[in-house]
Amino acid sequence: MKRSASAVWQGDLKKGKGTISTESGVLVDSQYSFSTRFESGKGTNPEELIAAAHAGCFSMALSAALGKAGHTPDRINTTAAVTLDMIDGNPKITKVDLTLSARVPNISAADFEKIANDAKANCPVSKVLNAQISLAAKLE
Repeated sequence: MKRSASAVWQGDLKKGKGTISTESGVLVDSQYSFSTRFESGKGTNPEELIAAAHAGCFSMALSAALGKAGHTPDRINTTAAVTLDMIDGNPKITKVDLTLSARVPNISAADFEKIANDAKANCPVSKVLNAQISLAAKLE
């Protein structure tokens, strides 16, 4: 399986602008720029897209892991917060904080925590990131 996206950038770093599109058509010429990445401009940025990908990937991995353990979740709600720091003068994604709230009938808190931590370690996006990943999990 292969998925693709494209980006077009015009101009210099600070005054330039770009667009991002995905093969699926979910994003079509979505605007991004220096201000959307490092300030509070309108549009998206690579870190926000990584956060969305990580939240979605982790939620699916958790659902699969719960299913393998005989539990069907009613609801999984994950937020991923990506931190971009300057390291030696270069921007680097240093950490991702996953916040999870889930409703899973008939599961113990200990089993839920173990399965959630396993999903965090094994979702494909977690594996590709060279960053510290934390998980705050709450069973509803």
